[in-house]
Amino acid sequence: MSPLAAYGLLANALVFGALIALLPLGVLRPRAGLAATALALLAGLAPAMHGVLGPPSVTLLQLAILQLAGRTPSPLSWRPALALLGFAALFYPAALGLGSLDPYAAGYQPWLLLIALLPLAVALWWRRQDAWLLILGIDLAAWSTGLFANLWDVLFDPLLVALAAIVAGRRLASRLNASRRR
Repeated sequence: MSPLAAYGLLANALVFGALIALLPLGVLRPRAGLAATALALLAGLAPAMHGVLGPPSVTLLQLAILQLAGRTPSPLSWRPALALLGFAALFYPAALGLGSLDPYAAGYQPWLLLIALLPLAVALWWRRQDAWLLILGIDLAAWSTGLFANLWDVLFDPLLVALAAIVAGRRLASRLNASRRR
């Protein structure tokens, strides 16, 4: 088994456990999340997720670990979710061939991308977004190991974008519900 496949299996198991830990189970949430992580590996859910979704991004893995550790609130809140959705709305159509520019290809030789991440890191530091700064640092450290060929695969993935859509949708739904009550 290749190191990337091993990472994908373990990371998908942790993501599955984190999804279960989101359920309203009261004091059983942390234990249910850890049990679901083990079950995902033993029952074949993690390999199925890996086969369908591929290896999750290191960012998603870190958010899953924070969820399993019981850290609340999650760093993926309303504004970061909107920023990720806005970026994905531009990135994915271009990466899929809409237009002549392929931003995904830039992830294979990412020196310009790394330079572009520097202002983001400074902005995160300036706004004291320590959790996101640490996530970015761990992402870059994971990329430097050579496990991932493309830097974009470390930073985000479609499942993370779907999670951001859920976070943004929940916030929008609560705002709409609050405006109806008035």
